Amino acid sequence: MNEIIASSEDLEKLSPDGEVRLDRFLCTTPGGAGRNQFARAVREGFVLLNGRRAKPSSPVRPGDVISLSTEGLGQAAMPDGEEPDAEPLPLPLVHRDRHLLVVDKPAGMAVHPGAGRSSGTLVNALLHHFPGIHGVGTRGRPGIVHRLDKDTSGLILVALDPATHRALSRLFLDRSIEKEYLALVWGCPTPPRATIDAPIGRSPSDRKRMSVLSGRGRRAVTTYRVTGRHGAFALLAVRLHTGRTHQIRVHLAHIGHPIVGDPLYGGRRWKNIADPALKRLVRSFSRQALHARRLAFEHPMSGRAVEFVSPIPGDMERLLTGIDHTS
Repeated sequence: MNEIIASSEDLEKLSPDGEVRLDRFLCTTPGGAGRNQFARAVREGFVLLNGRRAKPSSPVRPGDVISLSTEGLGQAAMPDGEEPDAEPLPLPLVHRDRHLLVVDKPAGMAVHPGAGRSSGTLVNALLHHFPGIHGVGTRGRPGIVHRLDKDTSGLILVALDPATHRALSRLFLDRSIEKEYLALVWGCPTPPRATIDAPIGRSPSDRKRMSVLSGRGRRAVTTYRVTGRHGAFALLAVRLHTGRTHQIRVHLAHIGHPIVGDPLYGGRRWKNIADPALKRLVRSFSRQALHARRLAFEHPMSGRAVEFVSPIPGDMERLLTGIDHTS
């Protein structure tokens, strides 16, 4: 899903009163799709306005968030550009059938090529191991139906054919896929089990960050439970009920318990650790301690309920052991 935030400047260019139909507004976005294509995508549910299905004629106002699944537009709607190259990279599979894969993505691997990054991604690996995936879904992102941050490890779903790509995209839109993560955080949240319901939007002061924006962001819901105390830290099992950018990282930082190793939302808290050994250990952990451990959903082709689990990765396990030994 691509997200677009409507600005007053963009809307005023299209209408003096700053109110524009959704399908007309989408025509101004990059990609070259026509108004009829966008209108069809809206009617078929591939476009959400502030997290809800809309009509082509729905008005767009400043601050509205439009979520667009490019699967609903077809390949012609994607911008021109070079296709990613196939690369013989390791591809750790948890599950494979004729329709989909479940990959246990390592930390440090980006999901798809982007600005300044054309190789070493999950997509490059997929094109090598599954060349038939070329052309499935969005140009430049074959098979991809959701994503994980580069430095988040764990399970990610990949579609192997167009019908499965459409079906999985629909499950994500309908929030029918259960996603659970493990997160090591500073401190221990109270209560030990709770729901965080706080809207998230682009930070007005730093466009690289997301933040909780009361009354202006998109609704975001996260539940957590403490699974263990480790000295001054806690390991949480976290469930996502919506899919906002950086949602877990933003929500946990918002309640005062950012994820260990998170450079964007956690700051340099290690500077306040008194024990030299513990300080070195925590400071040396070079990514956010966040792992996508579980996916559960109804297989879109067989109709069977399936569940996949990934064990905690070695770097997080070593970090927990080190914390326990120094605490």
